Amino acid sequence: MKCPIPAITADSEEIKEILSTVKTIAVVGLSPNPAKDSHRVAAYLQSVGYKIVPIYPKEDEILGEKVYRSLAEVPFKIDMIDVFRKPAALPAIVQAAIDRGDVDVVWFQKGIVNDEAAKMARDAGMKVVQNRCTMVDHRALIGV
Repeated sequence: MKCPIPAITADSEEIKEILSTVKTIAVVGLSPNPAKDSHRVAAYLQSVGYKIVPIYPKEDEILGEKVYRSLAEVPFKIDMIDVFRKPAALPAIVQAAIDRGDVDVVWFQKGIVNDEAAKMARDAGMKVVQNRCTMVDHRALIGV
């Protein structure tokens, strides 16, 4: 499977600023399975102090946090969404973030690129990161 190079994405300085300022991260597609990348990345982000908000169609709790079925159900501010879903799902996810009106950053994980969704987010005033891993970038740019 080939991953396209994103036309719209933040650079390393912007990513460092994002990871230094966000506090609450909704992880869209957070699996309850500890062997899955979404679970490992979210557990890492939680361990370094971020508030994790699981968005998943089933389960009541993941990583000790209440699970929400959609972004619309979350009753408090979300600083960033970290997406572990297929590229085709991204326009709807970004639209849900836009509809909330309080999401500052959309982050599409390693291997996930959708320039149409990225443009939607950027046009709505959000910062955009595509095809990068939050855990890898946090370790490299912020450290623990």
